[in-house]
Amino acid sequence: MPTPSPHEVTRLLVAWRAGDRGAFERLVPLVYRELHALAHARMRGQPDGLTLQTTALVHEAYVRLIGEQHMPWQNRAHFFAVCAQAMRCILVDAARARGAHKRGGRAVRVPFDEARVRSPQPDADVLALDEALSELSKAEPRKGRVVELRYFGGLTVDETADVLRVSPETLMRDWTMAKLWLLRALRHGAGGEPA
Repeated sequence: MPTPSPHEVTRLLVAWRAGDRGAFERLVPLVYRELHALAHARMRGQPDGLTLQTTALVHEAYVRLIGEQHMPWQNRAHFFAVCAQAMRCILVDAARARGAHKRGGRAVRVPFDEARVRSPQPDADVLALDEALSELSKAEPRKGRVVELRYFGGLTVDETADVLRVSPETLMRDWTMAKLWLLRALRHGAGGEPA
């Protein structure tokens, strides 16, 4: 299936917001491949044995989107930004649930000499990034949105600039500063100051 035009996606989003339930049903097949690629990119680096797979992440985001009919959809980029935000929340919730499980939720007692120790690093990375991004968003809301749209949403520079209504040059400055801020926060714990 060819990539749909941004105008077609926007037209369907506007129709869906106006109450055309069928518009959402026509929209999903048009954007599914892009949503799947976005989810696949977010799933890279997740721990082995993760019960949440790429397709499940897309479907979970889909379920969350069904309730967003009255969202004031602006365009295709805005739609993918909302999808990215939903996927971020789903991944963070999954990482927190795994962390709770590792700390004893539904635990089965195993003698220490039989226990296999495994690094929780991928979950820790997701949670640390989420915490650092939340701190950045409090200090510098637009820079936080830039990261969310670019990293979690997979939007291009131009699409992100369009959503945030800034120039591509301003967006690139924000993107660079946000990456530096997050790198510093991840190295030294969240709460670093914007670069």
